[in-house]
Amino acid sequence: MRSAFLPSQRLRHVARVIAGGGVVAYPTEAVFGLGCDPWNGDAVARILSMKRRDAAKGLILIASDPSQLDPFVLSLDADRMAEIRASWPGPNTWLLPARSQTPRWLTGRFDTLAVRVTAHPIAAALCRIYGGAVVSTSANQAGRHPARTALQVRLALDEPPDAILAGPCVGSDQPSCIRDGRTGRMLRP
Repeated sequence: MRSAFLPSQRLRHVARVIAGGGVVAYPTEAVFGLGCDPWNGDAVARILSMKRRDAAKGLILIASDPSQLDPFVLSLDADRMAEIRASWPGPNTWLLPARSQTPRWLTGRFDTLAVRVTAHPIAAALCRIYGGAVVSTSANQAGRHPARTALQVRLALDEPPDAILAGPCVGSDQPSCIRDGRTGRMLRP
């Protein structure tokens, strides 16, 4: 499938970078994200270093389809999952119980994992072409303003990502809201 913004050849290249253990930057609904293969601990460690982010905070995964999140999280009861799925695709991140095999480098100090099905055409196309969920954390150093353009990504980080998908951030002016999947309580508006 082709993104409305990028040729599929560029998306395939960036998906190969992820599969090869690289770190990439890409636009999401509100900000540019840094992403990698969530199963690759070295790539995740590199993102945390680039951001100067505390590993205990955990990370977010994005997907193009809820099934791409199944290897990482457990389902809740039918009513809770119906509410969660009704909010996707979109800038709605939910904390769901992590599976026992979900790496600690994703969950940090928590027993949950932050997950989202993205509505952004480039980010969703990247997940589809890669064939799974990818890490998604804002492309900036901790405590600094998130990058909203490819140029800002280059300026925000001491170490550049291995590839950048240029494109507009569309869909939201604020980073995704984060809600507790078990209760529905808003944790970050």
